[in-house]
Amino acid sequence: QVQLVESGGGLVQPGGSLRLSCAASGSIDSINPMGWYRQAPGKQRELVALIFSGGSTNYADSVKGRFTISRDNAKNTVYLQMNSLKPEDTAVYYCNANRYGFGYWGQGTQVTVSS
Repeated sequence: QVQLVESGGGLVQPGGSLRLSCAASGSIDSINPMGWYRQAPGKQRELVALIFSGGSTNYADSVKGRFTISRDNAKNTVYLQMNSLKPEDTAVYYCNANRYGFGYWGQGTQVTVSS
């Protein structure tokens, strides 16, 4: 079992920044990749960013150049730095960890971008 706890969401004005954190615990060996997904009201959950054990990353086109995913292996934590936020980034953001083909999810953290 893998437990994921997200933090860092909140309300921010357009153009602002937030950093999300996801701390993993439990059977964390062989987790690859870890990532962030988001789900806006009335929409399907979508991929935001992935980070692989070797350090390579993937991003959704909508966030490229604005969001950065990173990981601190010593703390078993993955981060999502979000800059130049737009109202369309408003969603519940979920952390995901893939271990031997099984995906684990965190509880989600709300990000609201509004003036």
